[in-house]
Amino acid sequence: MTELRQIWARITSSWSRFVSLWPRIIFLLTFFFASADFTLSIVIWIQCSACKHSWNAPPNYTANSSATSGKQPAMSVPSPSTTAPPLDEPTLTAQTAPSPTSALSFKLTIPVAGIKPSQLRDTFNEARSEGRVHNAIDIMAPLGAAVLAATEGKIVKLFTSERGGITIYQLSTDQKLIFYYAHLERYADGLAEGHLAKQGEVIGYVGNTGNAGAGNYHLHFALWNVTDPKRYWDGVNINPYPLLREAQ
Repeated sequence: MTELRQIWARITSSWSRFVSLWPRIIFLLTFFFASADFTLSIVIWIQCSACKHSWNAPPNYTANSSATSGKQPAMSVPSPSTTAPPLDEPTLTAQTAPSPTSALSFKLTIPVAGIKPSQLRDTFNEARSEGRVHNAIDIMAPLGAAVLAATEGKIVKLFTSERGGITIYQLSTDQKLIFYYAHLERYADGLAEGHLAKQGEVIGYVGNTGNAGAGNYHLHFALWNVTDPKRYWDGVNINPYPLLREAQ
């Protein structure tokens, strides 16, 4: 019993000492955590001042524009860098309609299988909605008709836009001309960006995607000079009609 009383007395004494020191412990803990929080705030402020970081900076969106065969990808916000065309049809800086001899040094293939030069109609200067000029020709054809590469050149972009629907941008081998194919139903199987398409090769199929209108199956075909291949959607328009009338 004597030992138990001694143990209890020690516990009681220790507890009394702890209770008497408790306010000081609370003060020390509060001071410690407040000092740590203040120090962390100072470090963050110094680092952010040096790197010009903005906590409210908007996210850096990029365009994911390539479409797979027959499937239209979801629209995305274009990157501020000039790596992808606008989500709409190209807006070119100027227009011109030169004669075939002054435009190209080679002949084109009519970009829709089975269409003869006599079936073409010049729609280059026709008016379109919102005060636009067509700047292209429409080649009427049945749904699913094969779309052919008008010349040899690299496929630089497979893209889906609001007006053009499923589209192809093809860069000529001399990197001076862009050939634009729009309103496709789908791409040819296996077609990919970077592919060097041969003249007359099947690269897609006629459809009515974009703003073509239900049942209005045709290929929207445009051609322009580019000064910068990295901005392949911008340049000086050329009327493809007289060139295709002399197509091989």
